[in-house]
Amino acid sequence: MTKLSVNINKIATLRNSRGGNNPDVVKAALACERFGAQGITVHPRPDERHIRYQDVYDLKAVLTTEFNIEGNCQEQKFVSLVLANKPTQVTLVPDALNQITSNHGWDTITHQDYLKDTIAQFKEAGIRVSIFVDPDPKMVEAAAATGTDRVELYTEAYAHNYPANKEQAVAPYIEAAKVAQQVGLGLNAGHDLDLHNLKYFAVNIPGLLEVSIGHALVSDALYLGLENVIPMYQRRLGNL
Repeated sequence: MTKLSVNINKIATLRNSRGGNNPDVVKAALACERFGAQGITVHPRPDERHIRYQDVYDLKAVLTTEFNIEGNCQEQKFVSLVLANKPTQVTLVPDALNQITSNHGWDTITHQDYLKDTIAQFKEAGIRVSIFVDPDPKMVEAAAATGTDRVELYTEAYAHNYPANKEQAVAPYIEAAKVAQQVGLGLNAGHDLDLHNLKYFAVNIPGLLEVSIGHALVSDALYLGLENVIPMYQRRLGNL
């Protein structure tokens, strides 16, 4: 089974646009669990423009599925937040300040020593670690030396190229997935996966353990409702 983790950042963005607590991100996360999601993902950023740091504490107190906190581990406030909440998984993303969305993976060769030290800190706390990487076999192979448990393949290029040539679009990801298996890393994926391109990706990527999907799923829910959309994504993954 490939687990579906729902990223609820966009629900928090909607809430923050008016102040107050409507929509309630905790209520939405619990609804995602109830409708079949196997995990909840949040990606707090320093300006708290979507997920607030307090949201992380509130979610940790009630979630019963896997909790995944993404973010830039070069920010000490993020590191402290993760260690204080001890989620199931932390996903390390090399975001710059004020970045709209994640748009590249780690250079696991250049930053290997830094990643080793940071990952060791999280693993000592009993937290599974995944690091965000591009579908480059060299970066996946080098990731194994950092001590990480998993890598998350950045799938924006796949999603962008899928309409024109899906076989060509998925080919680098198949190769990266094979390398992950060879070096003993678990495999996650995320970014711009949706109802149109998810099934082909999931069928073709060996050893895919988890996908994290937020923007597309929340957008679909505006038309169809969370209760309908989450099973639709699970069917694309072959889980229903």
